[in-house]
Amino acid sequence: MLSRRHCLIALPGLAWQACAEAKPDAGLTLVGQAQMRWFGLLIYDIRLWSERKPARDWWTAPLALELEYARSLKGSEIAKRSLVEMRRQQLIDEASAARWLTQMQERFPDVKAGDRLSGRHLPGEGTDFFFNGSALPRLADPLFSRLFFGIWLSEQTSEPQLRAKLLGLSA
Repeated sequence: MLSRRHCLIALPGLAWQACAEAKPDAGLTLVGQAQMRWFGLLIYDIRLWSERKPARDWWTAPLALELEYARSLKGSEIAKRSLVEMRRQQLIDEASAARWLTQMQERFPDVKAGDRLSGRHLPGEGTDFFFNGSALPRLADPLFSRLFFGIWLSEQTSEPQLRAKLLGLSA
């Protein structure tokens, strides 16, 4: 779980402001965890938090996914692969695909071993993203959010065993 870190910030002309490390899993319970491997190589550890044990309607409840990377990857490549996996679930028009790819590339930094990239699904609103506990800009699109989290949680996922572990459907 992410630790809480408090700090004070002084901005010219503004009062001191308190801040804390963002907690994408705040108020949620760990449901499941798994490892993503490709040809035996560990790519990342992944954890799912939710208010309740998700079922077939997992997208109707707030939830958070945290990926802790085991190797270096380019953020732009993470975004491209995400779009490929989102398209497994349903057809995505080219305008939406281009917009979402650009928005993901703007948000997803290059990662190295030990880095955490997290997302919090907000039903009907969109997705809040976090990098190593720091908040990134919200992507305010409910369809994007459902398809993005569906990469791991939908029945059309390319990794059904990983999905089962995250949703607590298998040991």
